[in-house]
Amino acid sequence: MTEHEHEHEHEVEHDSTDRADGAGHVSTGTTIDPGDGAGAIPELVIISGMSGAGRSTAAKCLEDLGWFVVDNLPPALIPTMVELGARSQGNVARIAVVVDVRGRRFFDNLRDSLADLETKHVTRRIVFLESSDDALVRRFESVRRPHPLQGDGRIVDGIAAERDLLRELRGDADLVIDTSSLNVHELRAKMDAQFAGDEEPELRATVMSFGFKYGLPVDADLVVDCRFLPNPHWVPELRPFTGLNAEVSEYVFDQPGAKEFLNQYTELLQLIAAGYRREGKRYVTIAVGCTGGKHRSVAMSEKLAARLATEGIETVLVHRDMGRE
Repeated sequence: MTEHEHEHEHEVEHDSTDRADGAGHVSTGTTIDPGDGAGAIPELVIISGMSGAGRSTAAKCLEDLGWFVVDNLPPALIPTMVELGARSQGNVARIAVVVDVRGRRFFDNLRDSLADLETKHVTRRIVFLESSDDALVRRFESVRRPHPLQGDGRIVDGIAAERDLLRELRGDADLVIDTSSLNVHELRAKMDAQFAGDEEPELRATVMSFGFKYGLPVDADLVVDCRFLPNPHWVPELRPFTGLNAEVSEYVFDQPGAKEFLNQYTELLQLIAAGYRREGKRYVTIAVGCTGGKHRSVAMSEKLAARLATEGIETVLVHRDMGRE
């Protein structure tokens, strides 16, 4: 078992016991209005996603960053939790709530709770933890525990039921993180990159190079294909290197259309970024692909990330498949 799978073993067995037991201490009768002078409304992050995909790790990361974390809080109580935070005289300025299928009898209330938060002008973000079926099956089998929704069926039946239940929430998520191939340290690094800053940026972008032969990144918001450019793999002296090498990068950008593509795609992203800001979307993952994720996509991602940074967009660069050959 990998270290990440070991972390998920802890999650499957103990996910509801290792953080603030907020669900047991919040009264459903509380009717505090954050706008009645009680104080600043806390920031709110809702952590959800597939069972076994890393919710515990994500929540613990936020806890280490000073967030007040409440695990498995019924969705109907989320507005109450925020209102109580507003009464805390600034002691609870940032709240993270883990919502999952263990509270499925309350899950239908989530939509109403999100609408309630919107009427109260609460800034909320949804982080969705995703993973492949194969990875999830392996994690549940390694701890010999059933999936929360499998009933008398198989683990894959529970996973399919959960995906169906969470499909709408995934579509509403501000940040989707695919943990299929991440270890615990890599997942924490992703959370740190998004939430560790003292001030929340207007927009954060993750630029990810990848190889199409290894599959599309499931957490990508935008996907672009660099396979229209000649492949350095077929140049013997360039084949051993990657797109991080100056000779490879020069070869890629000497090809017809490469520089024009970079310029025009950057302009398009500026337009999209402006729309994301207007809509309150704070995170975007831009996937740049080529055949193997070694040469063209890496070189293009490097240049694209640098361009976005000069436009004031805080950018994280990830080369997903470099080194897999």
